[in-house]
Amino acid sequence: MELEIRLLDIIAVLFYLVAMISIGVYFSRRNTTTEEYFVGNRSFPGWVIGLSMLGTIISSATFLALPAAAYVLDWRQLSVNLVLPFVAIVAIIVFIPFFRQGNLTSAFEYLGRRYGVAPRLYGAISFIVLQLIRMAQILFLVALPIQFLTGAPIELVIIVSGIFIAFYTIAGGIEAVIWTDVIQAFILIFGGLLSFIIIAMDLPGGIGQIIDIGMAHDKFSLGSFDWDLTERTFWTVTILGIINWLMIYGGDQNMVQRYAAARSMKEARKATALYSIIALPMWVLFFFVGTSLFVYYTTFPDPNVNGLQPDQVLPYFILNKIPAGVAGIVISAVLAAAMSSLDSGINAISTVCVIDLMKPNETKKRSDKYYLRSARLIALAVTVLVILGAITFSKIEKESMNDVSLIVTSIFGGCLMGLFMLGFFTRRINGTSATIAMIMAILFNIYLGIGLLGWLPASITLHIHSYWVGAIVNGLFIILAFVFSFFQRKKDMDLTGLTVWTPNKTPVQ
Repeated sequence: MELEIRLLDIIAVLFYLVAMISIGVYFSRRNTTTEEYFVGNRSFPGWVIGLSMLGTIISSATFLALPAAAYVLDWRQLSVNLVLPFVAIVAIIVFIPFFRQGNLTSAFEYLGRRYGVAPRLYGAISFIVLQLIRMAQILFLVALPIQFLTGAPIELVIIVSGIFIAFYTIAGGIEAVIWTDVIQAFILIFGGLLSFIIIAMDLPGGIGQIIDIGMAHDKFSLGSFDWDLTERTFWTVTILGIINWLMIYGGDQNMVQRYAAARSMKEARKATALYSIIALPMWVLFFFVGTSLFVYYTTFPDPNVNGLQPDQVLPYFILNKIPAGVAGIVISAVLAAAMSSLDSGINAISTVCVIDLMKPNETKKRSDKYYLRSARLIALAVTVLVILGAITFSKIEKESMNDVSLIVTSIFGGCLMGLFMLGFFTRRINGTSATIAMIMAILFNIYLGIGLLGWLPASITLHIHSYWVGAIVNGLFIILAFVFSFFQRKKDMDLTGLTVWTPNKTPVQ
């Protein structure tokens, strides 16, 4: 389905894109070391880091996929994010000091210090795989409104969008990423509010009509409160949320890199608090946009909408119902949401590859310029993989990309959350018991994944909802790690600064 290309929309989008490129070019001249490229010399104030966190986590998977999830179903996927304030408190008090000490650059350097080589490698590789999948989803989503706007083939849109985002990220490093994230955070907040206001103003009954019709169709439901492992009940989604946010705050490279980039621990904590305060109302807003779209097209049926995928409904509304020029601003917000996550992901993967995979395994001493050049080449390779992944997502059937995202996180997240949590909160678990338990948990994770794909006979398949995989795998890992620890000869391990029970006596800055 093609819509008429409107000059004012094109101008608004081009103005935004030129601004992003200009920022990348400006900061490219300042990136002469890996310390500058990865953490910006650890000099950012808290408010900048907080808005960068917002831009990174609230992606086009928020701007398009959350409204799609609410449009096609209800608000049950919001339950994932309701636990965020509680996990944020733990992060501010407990997690940030671990990553601020010792000038860590990668989250997985902590795993190496706590457990040894194998868990560090597993953490780094697992993060890279998850990020590649997440970024491919985001790039696919951002291509939808551009396809509507231009009428170009989705594959071409994905390729051009991916190359554009990679350019300013590879050139400008983390400084370009963070400052573009700040701008993009403001734009996406404005775009979300503008979309909701326009929908509400077009409806005869306004917000009241949205609430009445939404309640009549049970659109505000958080899901069944039954305890059922085979369904997306409230408890299933909430437990997934606890695991998800513990992992994001306690071991996701995108967050840890921002803890490290803050000028002090106080600023890192301020950033985390700011992000956490803004994020939850943002998610509620985008679920409300999805419900409003459902009410709008229930009130004003449009046969074209019936042929759209859920993730395409909001882009269709933007370009069909929002005035020219204003629609360009909203499209820029969709682009901002995607670009802020993609640029962060590209930079984070290049950081992990250099810090966790290259430097520890290089037998020959290399210069800092060699690693800076390698980081940029890795970022280029990541871009190619993400583009190929986005094209693949454009060709598969799905309920909504948010649902796909939750499934991917649950299945491929493995036992990373358990590794970090046992590292922070126990002294008993050493590298040997953690590694053995990790290997067994990974094998069980593979078994569950194969079963969910339907590749096993029903008689030996564990019938659970895919959302439960992460909880079960992490739970198994924690139990096995404790069991194996009782069979290990107790050795004196220097855990200073590595657990909450063995703090570093030197104040962390």
